[in-house]
Amino acid sequence: HVQLVESGGGPVQAGGSLRLSCNVSEYTYSSYCMAWFRQAPGKEREGIAALDSDGSIKYADSVKGRLTIPRDNAKNTLYLQMNSLKSEDTALYYCANVGLGYWGQGTQVTVS
Repeated sequence: HVQLVESGGGPVQAGGSLRLSCNVSEYTYSSYCMAWFRQAPGKEREGIAALDSDGSIKYADSVKGRLTIPRDNAKNTLYLQMNSLKSEDTALYYCANVGLGYWGQGTQVTVS
């Protein structure tokens, strides 16, 4: 059973930066697609960044140029580095092992 635990959310001022962490109980990056999603109040969940099993990375147009997803394999951790944050980035952020269908509990980011 794969467990994903997000952390690092919180309040941040517009224009600032924040780094979210997703700690995975088992190393699965090489075999499955890992992704970050977010859901703002009253809106549908949105996929914003994905790390595919071949190492390729894709970003949603809404965040392209402002987000990266570095990872530390030794720590089984995938990060979401967010820069130049905007109020519309306020949402609950989730990481997921898309291939296996496992999700974290989410971490709230509030930009004001």
